[in-house]
Amino acid sequence: MRAIFVLLLSAMIAAGTFAQGKAPNFKVKSADGATVELAKLKGKVVVVNYWATWCGPCRMEIPGFLEVYKQYKGKGLEIVGVSLDEDGWSVVKPYIAKVGITYPVVMADEILQTAYGRIEAIPTTFIVDKTGNIVDRHVGYMDKTAFEKKIKGLL
Repeated sequence: MRAIFVLLLSAMIAAGTFAQGKAPNFKVKSADGATVELAKLKGKVVVVNYWATWCGPCRMEIPGFLEVYKQYKGKGLEIVGVSLDEDGWSVVKPYIAKVGITYPVVMADEILQTAYGRIEAIPTTFIVDKTGNIVDRHVGYMDKTAFEKKIKGLL
């Protein structure tokens, strides 16, 4: 199954249409037990990143996300990592600690698995503007420069 996702990811083109409009709200617990609710993040640019610990491109983009998060968190950026790991917190929490992920990470519940439409490959990243609208969707690996360019003008 993982190989299929990686092959799909390699073959996908990040262009095309995506669900625009209001971002679906969610309310879930993060790895540290805090409640993460999208509605309470209104006024910030929120990046919702679907990923998994076993996904190579996902792991590759996290260091860039961390750098951009550190630089722009104080300017209104929030990242929420949405893990699709089937083994749950038992694999995600050790990975968070190992890599030093500082933004909230949540497990995709039934609502989050479909809230943003069909996730055909990971990583898939949605950018939500300060008013709560989805303004961008990116499928596949996103390097630090591209990520920063997408969010900088929204802050």
